[in-house]
Amino acid sequence: MPIQAEVEPEFLQELENHTVTQGRDVHFTCVVNHLSNYRVAWIKSDSKAILAIHTNMVALNPRLSVTYNNHNTWKLHVSNVQANDSGTYMCQVNTDPMKSQMGHLSVVIPPDIVDTVTEGSSAREGGSVRLTCSATGVPPPTVLWRREHNRPIVFRQEGGREKKVVDSHKGESLELWHVQRADMGAYYCIASNGVPPTVSRRYHVQVHFIPQVKVTNQLVGAPIGSDVELQCYIEASPKAMNSWYREDALVSDKLFENPKLRIAETIVNEYSQWMNLTIKSLAPKDYGTYICASVNALGKMESQVSLHRLELSMNGFAEEPMVSGAARQRGNLGTAHAHPATSHARPYSFTRHLPPQLYALLIPTLRYLTNF
Repeated sequence: MPIQAEVEPEFLQELENHTVTQGRDVHFTCVVNHLSNYRVAWIKSDSKAILAIHTNMVALNPRLSVTYNNHNTWKLHVSNVQANDSGTYMCQVNTDPMKSQMGHLSVVIPPDIVDTVTEGSSAREGGSVRLTCSATGVPPPTVLWRREHNRPIVFRQEGGREKKVVDSHKGESLELWHVQRADMGAYYCIASNGVPPTVSRRYHVQVHFIPQVKVTNQLVGAPIGSDVELQCYIEASPKAMNSWYREDALVSDKLFENPKLRIAETIVNEYSQWMNLTIKSLAPKDYGTYICASVNALGKMESQVSLHRLELSMNGFAEEPMVSGAARQRGNLGTAHAHPATSHARPYSFTRHLPPQLYALLIPTLRYLTNF
């Protein structure tokens, strides 16, 4: 009888390619039929390092292992994949000539933002701010800048004129010239490379300026016994100390001693607020000049309100006397002063008697209608 030729080993499927996120596990599967007395070896092609022969490990790497199903399937396992595991892997049978097939392992790494010395920046109004954000990852990540609450990013050219307004800015550096107080707030550096998760870091920009103080009305009239509110709007950065006072004494110091006075502060944003003073049940001594003041490390500014009495005639009609001398605003360090429009008092008459408290509500309304 003729001698039957030995059947050569053959691969039943191609060795697969893998793209794996760093830290995950992966395995290559090599299926060989008719192996007979031949052996299967695993080799790292780029370094030509022998990793394993059959199920015996050669490489001194505890993250590598080989399993065999006692039939025709060998698996090379790589646990907790790292960047240096990337490369080409070979499943080889020691025939003559040898037979092999190869598969590639690509390790991708989620983006990570490199720590910086500072996570914020500050400048005087009109100065410049530069934020830098570096990110690593495989593939190299894209860095994008956005403002909190989707507020626009404003780039200005020489002289402070607006140059460009954008929703986002691409690049590791964000440089803002001629910054204004509206540029103050949080900016986010966002790094992404298609490998989850996308990461971000928050940077805070501070813009410093001398306080600015504006009163709603510089001239306020109200009858005896009524309540009145004096309104004051303040912008300041860094944080300022704010107060209401009369030229003879600080109102703030008397808050706990005098229940007639109440100061209510309402925050508008991180650099502006309302600070309103309410005076209840007006008495003759309450009339006069009230000053709203704000002071921070860069300077001080004041704005004043003249509170005068609305007289009631013998028949109960309200008579608002003309008041000369508009209230003024004061500041130091060469501050630009704000000058809200002053409403000049005018006499009014009514066709029927009204209580004093109602006059306090009607007089501002009538003044508005006559000026409209």
